[in-house]
Amino acid sequence: MTDYEQGQAVRMLHYLGPEGTFTHQAALGAASSLSALAEGNIELKAEPDAISILNAVQERGDWGVIAWENNIEGYVVPNLDALIDAADVAAFARVGVDVSFDVFVRPGEAIDDCTTITAHPHGLAQCRRFAADHGLKAVPAASNGAGCRDLKPGQVALGPSICGELYGLTRVATAVEDYPGAHTDFLVLAPRGDMPALLERLRERTDEFESIVTLIPLSTGPGVLANLLDVLRDAGLNMTSFISRPIKGRGGTYSFIATMDAAPWQDRFRSALTEVAEHGDWVKTLAVYPRQERPNPPVYAWSLPNGGVRLDPDAIAENDANATPAGGWQNEATTRKELLW
Repeated sequence: MTDYEQGQAVRMLHYLGPEGTFTHQAALGAASSLSALAEGNIELKAEPDAISILNAVQERGDWGVIAWENNIEGYVVPNLDALIDAADVAAFARVGVDVSFDVFVRPGEAIDDCTTITAHPHGLAQCRRFAADHGLKAVPAASNGAGCRDLKPGQVALGPSICGELYGLTRVATAVEDYPGAHTDFLVLAPRGDMPALLERLRERTDEFESIVTLIPLSTGPGVLANLLDVLRDAGLNMTSFISRPIKGRGGTYSFIATMDAAPWQDRFRSALTEVAEHGDWVKTLAVYPRQERPNPPVYAWSLPNGGVRLDPDAIAENDANATPAGGWQNEATTRKELLW
């Protein structure tokens, strides 16, 4: 029994510190939106890294917040790997934070006097253009807040706007990210044993849930992944994300992480997970949380990557001779170049 179950009045919520990180902002948002679930006060506690957050959840029965996915740089891979490997952690909420980076220097310094730039690796990746334009060498920090707090002479820091006031820094530029509209989603973690009660409370608010599941086929060869996906398709599950991660130190073996619009107590999802397990594959649910409306914009031709080949399926269905193929491709040279035929 955890301290909280024994009557502890304060629920500790651990986040990647120090103050001023985007995870700190996510923790503040989670504390506000989840206060009813905590059945008491929520107190925030900064941690030096994600492993410390996971340990606090597993060993003390506390809650934690970790960055999960960014719409510019994708999944926060170290956190993803850590959650897959955690023995007694699952997520019950997802919290979003809009991400924008300001640029800070120490008081009395000018950016032209600086030679390096520091931030969390995801922050550095989102502001490459600014660093290149100013000839700054990237120096990764444990977090954006830590980079601002520990800013050295001759160094520039990237971070949320709040970091200037928190750490007495001078702001020299705002919103320097390469792509506007950046957004990061964070997962709120709890011990797995607490999940049924938490999810029961959440089901009083909504019946729309999303789940993240890790699947590891224990056999390899042609058709193994296709068969796994067939189970999910045949169950009528809407899969919104599917990625793979190598199993460390085991060449050619992977775990597959699927995000689906479903919850484990729903018959079709439970049946699918049962079927996967009966095939002898390894299954683990990483997260179950209320589903949020997600943007569903069309993908326009101008937003596609360079190169590639695209045909108009409607024109082909109408046997439009200008669409091809059937009797051949419109531009054989382009096709050979892009498809490596």
